[in-house]
Amino acid sequence: MSLLTDPLVQRMLLVGLLVGMAAPIVGTYLVQRRMALLGDGIGHVALAGVAAGWLAGSAAGLAQRDALAVPGAVIFAIVGAVIIERMRSRGEAADVVMAILFYGGIAAGVLLIGMAGGSNANLLGYLFGSISTVTWADVWITAGLAMAIVAIGLGFKAALFAVTHDQEFARSTGLPVEVLNLVVAILAAVTITVAMRVVGVLLVSALMILPVAIAQHLTRSFTRTMYLAMAIGAALTLAGVSITLTQNLQPGALIVVLGVLAYVATTAVTSLLRRGKVPS
Repeated sequence: MSLLTDPLVQRMLLVGLLVGMAAPIVGTYLVQRRMALLGDGIGHVALAGVAAGWLAGSAAGLAQRDALAVPGAVIFAIVGAVIIERMRSRGEAADVVMAILFYGGIAAGVLLIGMAGGSNANLLGYLFGSISTVTWADVWITAGLAMAIVAIGLGFKAALFAVTHDQEFARSTGLPVEVLNLVVAILAAVTITVAMRVVGVLLVSALMILPVAIAQHLTRSFTRTMYLAMAIGAALTLAGVSITLTQNLQPGALIVVLGVLAYVATTAVTSLLRRGKVPS
């Protein structure tokens, strides 16, 4: 219990809970759209935004060079998400654009962070997450962005589901399909920015997709899948952070490994139940 009184532990648990609950909301829409890997492309663009923020902070002579890292990541991620969505909606090769953004983003991020005077440790913190370095300012920023994701993702769930499930039907009912598609893309960009400090840009898609993949084995309803995925995401992040408080392990990687193990276990159990080898 003494650990819970430590402000650092409180910040880590709070950020983990917020991100664990928010990320699967957008992940549910992406899985439904069969765009599970979208987060990878946007995540690498966000890394370039982080580096651009570092460079801008260094040029401005700010005491904390990473003060503009999050705003830079948000801007770059949203721009990248809009480009991918525009290409996809026009029937063009969005996967090629994603690949270009994927490699271009990480290459630009490495170069810009080096130009800004950052170290390999700074780079690794954004690639694989660095939840132990979050400040109270980071917590409030994360809380604000997470609340926006929850409010939009749940508040417009019916319209977003309609567009995600059947765009032609949604268009025939008068829904603004193009606008709603952009909303999903922008939500994905903001989610990636929020989750970046917890699991890093290389693993951010896993936190969005794994809880949804697990939940789909347990329920077929879109709404129940989303809510269950939120609970699973929160449980995974809290479990991962809690374990690393006593074990010298990397939190982001541990959260993803726990998610993979949970997915494998759930898949095995549900498969056996369907085959009738385990009494239900």
